[in-house]
Amino acid sequence: MIELAEVIRQLRGELDLARRAADGEELQFELGPVELEVTVGLQLEAGAGAKVRFWVVELGGDARTGSASTQRIKLTLQPTLVGAAGRVYVSGEEVAGER
Repeated sequence: MIELAEVIRQLRGELDLARRAADGEELQFELGPVELEVTVGLQLEAGAGAKVRFWVVELGGDARTGSASTQRIKLTLQPTLVGAAGRVYVSGEEVAGER
């Protein structure tokens, strides 16, 4: 079982690795919205510090988790490069339609 937060953390790392590998390359791709579709299970922990956890069903995982306890969700993540001061760094001349 992998927690949803861990899946997103690993995806962030892979995207950043690919971005850094493109430094100096003539052909680069603009990073737009990233769509992630996963099957998640819901786990409710009882007690004083009760919390809800989402975990991602792994490929080849136990099919007996059952459709009653899993849901497919689709997340659209909007990547942003943020500097140390919390600002997005932009360079070059402004282009019509930029965000």
